[in-house]
Amino acid sequence: MKIRKFAAIDIGSNAIRLLVANVIEEENKKPKFKKSSLVRVPIRLGQDVFTDGMISPKNIERMTNAMKSYRLLMDIHGVETYMACATSAMREAKNREAIVEKIKKKAGIDIDIIDGKREAEIIAFTDLHNVIEKEKDYLYVDVGGGSTEFTIFSNGKIKTSRSFKIGTVRLLNKMVNDSFWKEIEKWVKKNTKDLKRLSLIGSGGNINKLYKMSGTTIGEPLSYIFLNAQYQFLQSLSYEERISELGLNPDRADVIIPATRIYLSACKWSGARKIYVPKIGLADGIIKTLFFETSKNGKNASNILSF
Repeated sequence: MKIRKFAAIDIGSNAIRLLVANVIEEENKKPKFKKSSLVRVPIRLGQDVFTDGMISPKNIERMTNAMKSYRLLMDIHGVETYMACATSAMREAKNREAIVEKIKKKAGIDIDIIDGKREAEIIAFTDLHNVIEKEKDYLYVDVGGGSTEFTIFSNGKIKTSRSFKIGTVRLLNKMVNDSFWKEIEKWVKKNTKDLKRLSLIGSGGNINKLYKMSGTTIGEPLSYIFLNAQYQFLQSLSYEERISELGLNPDRADVIIPATRIYLSACKWSGARKIYVPKIGLADGIIKTLFFETSKNGKNASNILSF
């Protein structure tokens, strides 16, 4: 048996996450991916970028300190290599190059700013074999703070995917108009119209929280009826009540409502009535990407750690 450790840093619009995972290799067996540690810090980069076009000095400092901490944590865990991917907020920040340079200098971490297409590809690379059945069709929806990635699986393979600039932070700031919703609706309907046994796969911190709150048995799907009822319930509570009565974190209590709206809309447009929640996302896809790239290239990854 051989155990290797990899790390993924997901720099999103609502939070920055570090995932450390073990990959267990045994002869004549498929590699097993097991999460070892997940750290999340609520730095809402999207709030800056989507309103002012730039990340504020305060959040640059917070982000730099987070990356310094992540570097130390990767050292403590004995990580072999890592990949840090920045998505929607960093893509659109006018000062992104200066931030990438500063973090490289101060924290020793290289950041890749990936486009929506690459983000969707990495997410689709996640380990979905426990959810996807070849004879069924799925609409995979990964909701972030700045963008949402839609991927359609048919006959066990990716049919098509697309990233849209709709996310929880943008919706909170009223930056998505009706015409944009209609564009997404048109795309979803067009690409799912011939798929008869379609279910939704939800990804992202908000759907994970909704799943946990539901008390659903692990592996069982949420129903559209439950999700719609939960949406109405959440809307009936104030921001403060969602924190005090439901125990939601302050940075979750506001974004959970627009996130639920996106999932419900995707269900409505595609006709899906079941929502599977495998608790995987961009960071999981990064881990798999790292493993297969280093295995293929004889461990010649660009971000091999050396302390």
